[in-house]
Amino acid sequence: MGETIVTLFEELINQKNWRALRAAIEDIDPITSAGIIEELSDEDDIIYFRLLPREHAKDTFQHLSHDKQEQIIEGLASNANRVAGLLNDLNPDDRTAFFEELPGNITQRLLQLLSPEERAISVRLLGYPENSIGRLMTPEFVAVKPDYTVQQAIDHMRQFGRDSETLNVIYVVDDNWKLIDDIRMREIILADPNQPIQDLMAGYFVALNAFDDQEVAIRVFQEQDRTALPVTDSNGILIGIVTVDDVMDVAEEESTEDFQKFGSVQATVVSPLKARVMDLYQKRIVWLLALVFVNVFSGAALAKYQDVITSAVALIFFLPLLIDSSGNAGSQSATLMIRSLAIGDVETKDWVKLLGKEFIVSLLLGVTMALGVSLVAAFRAPEYIFVIAATMVFTVMAGSLIGMLLPFIFTKLKLDPATASAPLITSIADITGVIIYFSIASWYIGM
Repeated sequence: MGETIVTLFEELINQKNWRALRAAIEDIDPITSAGIIEELSDEDDIIYFRLLPREHAKDTFQHLSHDKQEQIIEGLASNANRVAGLLNDLNPDDRTAFFEELPGNITQRLLQLLSPEERAISVRLLGYPENSIGRLMTPEFVAVKPDYTVQQAIDHMRQFGRDSETLNVIYVVDDNWKLIDDIRMREIILADPNQPIQDLMAGYFVALNAFDDQEVAIRVFQEQDRTALPVTDSNGILIGIVTVDDVMDVAEEESTEDFQKFGSVQATVVSPLKARVMDLYQKRIVWLLALVFVNVFSGAALAKYQDVITSAVALIFFLPLLIDSSGNAGSQSATLMIRSLAIGDVETKDWVKLLGKEFIVSLLLGVTMALGVSLVAAFRAPEYIFVIAATMVFTVMAGSLIGMLLPFIFTKLKLDPATASAPLITSIADITGVIIYFSIASWYIGM
């Protein structure tokens, strides 16, 4: 957001020129308004938001960060009617996403401000498991019966489609609201007005289950060329829809979460710039402490081979090189597996096939890298070329196989495979590499 426009609004607020401020606000789109509010001070942003027209305020609120949304609600706390109007106007899925992030007691207080109808919708959506598609869906859609004519369907849309999340797709249900098909709006518009809807039905549709994880929705949207997908319960009853923009938001959040977990950050950091120091500390310290204790085993392994190290000091020069190669190979392998598991390219049952393939690939990688490190050893420690080369082969293979297997193990244990992060893999590879290196060295020197 440009400094000039933010400065302009700050000056108008300081001058208390409400008429000019309101006139300027009316010409700004919701996305731009949200950007301005994010940059205004904690007092000025409330003033700006209060002057927004009702419909404009709803759209702007949806584009704000969660922290700013909370701040706006707190700033409007003295005006219960304004808060109630804002919450009632929000789309159910956006309102649910907002409520999810709030402490339970605050959510309960805000629920009481909703109209009975909107409160019932919110309570139902919040009743689904966390991160389920049920939390993501909106109950605002248009459905018709198969015996409707095209004209009746269009009239029905005109009457009930005003509040629908999208009208790109119309859903066909039976008398019990069981989903039997979905039809794109383009097909309805181009059809004869007197043609029955059932004549337009193809008998094929893709639906999401309300209890499935939101990652399922991401995968299905990637496979299907749709802007919205229906959501059904376990009996096939149509209860809502999920739109592609909602799924894109979830996909971004999941990618951020997985990326940070791969760096051993315990919980997602929305913005390091806005996060408090203690929050950043708490989200990073747990894994770092855990990895400290894991690395103790690496030190213990070194202590065990103290005699070997004393008799062949030259081996120490190659230790970081060999250990890092193992960790790097493991991180590569883990990245491929975590991504493939996340997008559904592979399943847990495929681990045996992948293990065999990874064995061959890691062997080729290890031999190639062994040839490279042998050239260095020829100048630095020619008497230990065999030890160094053999260690490179085995440590690269070990690191690669560990990196491949850990995501499958975590998935089997119903844990996020991204938790099998690079630092964890590196730590395990360190311990394994030290044991392999000095075991081979001990055997070779003994000979």
